[in-house]
Amino acid sequence: MNSEVIGIIAGAFSCTTFLPQVIKTWKSKSTKDVSLTMFLIATLGTALWLLYGILINSFSIIATNIVVLVFSITMLVLIFINRDKERG
Repeated sequence: MNSEVIGIIAGAFSCTTFLPQVIKTWKSKSTKDVSLTMFLIATLGTALWLLYGILINSFSIIATNIVVLVFSITMLVLIFINRDKERG
C-alpha cells in the first residue's frame, strides 16, 4: 500500500470530524455551546494544510482539506447566523 492510499484513507476519516457538529448545528439552529475560537483556528489550520498539499502536489492532502475547509466555513457561517438570532 503506497503512502497516497494511506493518505486517502486517513483523509476520509478526517473529513468526517466536523460533519457531526455541522449536522447537529444545522438541525438545532443553535450554536450557543459551539466554540467560535476553535472553528476559527481549525479553519486557518485547514487552509494552511490545503496550501501545503497544493505546494507538494498531494492529492490526499488537497482533497481532505478541501472537504474539511468547506465544513469549517459552513460551521463559521452557522455560528455567525445563529448567534445573531440567539442574541436577539
